[in-house]
Amino acid sequence: MFTGLIREIATVKSFVGSTLYIKSKLKAKLGDSIAINGACLTVVEVKSDGFSVELSPESQKHLVIENYKNEVHIEPAMMMGDRFEGHIVQGHIDTIGTIQDIKKLGNSFDLFIKVDKKSIPFIIPKGSITIDGVSLTVNEVKADTFRLTIIPHTMKETLFQNYKKGYRVNIETDMFARYLSHIIKRQTQDNSLSWDNIDAMHASF
Repeated sequence: MFTGLIREIATVKSFVGSTLYIKSKLKAKLGDSIAINGACLTVVEVKSDGFSVELSPESQKHLVIENYKNEVHIEPAMMMGDRFEGHIVQGHIDTIGTIQDIKKLGNSFDLFIKVDKKSIPFIIPKGSITIDGVSLTVNEVKADTFRLTIIPHTMKETLFQNYKKGYRVNIETDMFARYLSHIIKRQTQDNSLSWDNIDAMHASF
């Protein structure tokens, strides 16, 4: 599990076949889970100046692979006892978004991102979302786009400063929205959804 708070902007030394070699200050251990641009990947080799992770064909199919070069966001998985900040992030990329526009408004920036319409139900106004591993709050949701407001600190301390119109990003939508949608869909198909079921699901959150 992750929080969506970027711990380091690391450098990609190489990406050959399925192996991504990252130069980082992080002292990773073999088998560690590390979110790279928001995707949870496993350390398969530890090097003197960083580590390597393996990307399966399935991972490469669902990630913005062209962004795994130059610099990337990284966040190690939470450890027991760590302070919880950001929001609950699994490191499972749900969809890919495309930046439609970036507008500077006073001391902040509005990002407008387009996604597949099937992902919109899992993007909630004033809810949480993860963009390339960064925990953010959704301000507005439309038919196939949503709007985020980025403060100067986030813009300066992340790779967002390099984003432009047409740039693609990894997106992890709200975990609870996905789970609830799946449960309701399955139980509706089984004709077993009742108010007791709904109350139980509500209580679980």
